[in-house]
Amino acid sequence: MKNYLLIALLFIGFEISLFSQSSVPGFVKDSLNTYINRALHEWNIPGVAVAVVKDGNLVVARGYGRQSIVGDDKVDENTLFMIGSNTKAFTGTILALLQYEEKCSLNDKIIKWLPDFTMKDPWVARELNLNDVLSHRIGMETFQGDFMYWTSALTRKEVLQKFGGLTPIYGFRSKWGYTNAGFLIAGECIQKISGQSWESIIRSRIFDPLQMNRTRALAAEMPLQQNIAAPHTLVFDTLKLLPYPVMDNLAPAGSVCSSVSDMSHWLICQLDSGRFNGKSVIPFSVIRETRQPRSVIGSSSSPFNRSHFSLYGLGWDLTDYEGREIVSHTGGVNGFVTSVTFLPEENLGIVVLTNTDENYFYEALKWEILDSYLNLPYRNYSQLYNKYFKLSSERKISVYKAQKDSVAMYLKPSISLKNFTGHYLHPVYGYLDITQADNRLKMTFEHHPNLVGNLEYLSGERFLCTYSDPVYGIKVLTFKIDNGKVKSVIVRVNDFIEFLPYEFVKQS
Repeated sequence: MKNYLLIALLFIGFEISLFSQSSVPGFVKDSLNTYINRALHEWNIPGVAVAVVKDGNLVVARGYGRQSIVGDDKVDENTLFMIGSNTKAFTGTILALLQYEEKCSLNDKIIKWLPDFTMKDPWVARELNLNDVLSHRIGMETFQGDFMYWTSALTRKEVLQKFGGLTPIYGFRSKWGYTNAGFLIAGECIQKISGQSWESIIRSRIFDPLQMNRTRALAAEMPLQQNIAAPHTLVFDTLKLLPYPVMDNLAPAGSVCSSVSDMSHWLICQLDSGRFNGKSVIPFSVIRETRQPRSVIGSSSSPFNRSHFSLYGLGWDLTDYEGREIVSHTGGVNGFVTSVTFLPEENLGIVVLTNTDENYFYEALKWEILDSYLNLPYRNYSQLYNKYFKLSSERKISVYKAQKDSVAMYLKPSISLKNFTGHYLHPVYGYLDITQADNRLKMTFEHHPNLVGNLEYLSGERFLCTYSDPVYGIKVLTFKIDNGKVKSVIVRVNDFIEFLPYEFVKQS
């Protein structure tokens, strides 16, 4: 993570409904505005929106701060944010609904609906089913393959082809590994099963009946709307405005754009057995199906209170907390991090949307509200999380300064820079090219036409790579050299995109 530029952000709040003031915890009723406005400054977040649903009523729907660091447009309850992986629960719900209508089974093999589907292991390709792809039990490492797809020029069909070329890190169904491309597979199956595109059916079966009138299924639609939050990131201590991410090639995994007002309708439906405004929108058996555990993520912990296990359903994280069931998910795409949480036994739902991808406040605020409704002590999660966030940022800044000091020594590699230039191949990704620009190298990518890596020599066989898109980060790349000849380069990007490295081999 990174550090902060302190900016003054103005609050604008709209309280849509307040039922029985005495039933609203003091934190929500009296302290919420102060808590969030302070966090805007402390975390360097341009804008935040929050909604709370309790007992079928919308308690709070408010916006704080600005839509963008450019201009003074305020965030309100109708401001659109990209919600990232909170899209996944919509995708899981559609497939559970299609099963309810006897159009498919969640145990259906993928090849039943996508006969041309392939994987590195033909047996896995034959056995993989809808439950597997919706619950991240394919055998992939978390985020494996995402560098290839993320904001790339690949089509959905090409993403599936690239996915099929990956070698899973784990055995099939042996370990949970968060796999965005799995939800693209699910989305393509939805089209074959229903005869409608994923984006069409999600609008007609969920958004329209829930009166989520401003919600959009595709990221490409976001810049065309009014009242929209802009994406931001932190580059060390400077807040940067980002372009809206191009990611509709992974749409069923994370492309939905919504507001806290619209998302509150989704929460009300979830908490009222699939009903909205007295009408059944989603059968309760479908709701229950999405919350059935399929995968074990691991044990769960809370800094203060009791929590034991972490499981995964169909686009939902499932855990316990102080003896209550929690159904939730988080979402992150370039410039946004968000959370959706509900406690069925308490009839309580919370959604938090933020327009920077460098904060943990979206989770801290959720826990603060949740604890207040459970009559637990005030913990100031924001302060606690921010302490560790800043320590991490300071460490990264220290490492970067040391790296730049090495660059400033103007050391010479053992071979000339010209020898590093050329055409490099990764067997699944494809090509990258390295060219020389004065005393630096420049790296460009076959499937990421807008991404450039600027390479500065450090020492040995290492270069410091600063990506033109700050979301990809600043990474040390290592070349393999044998007898004075460059053999390959190990490429890494920010963990936010993918943990695993890619080795590109230099072509003759």
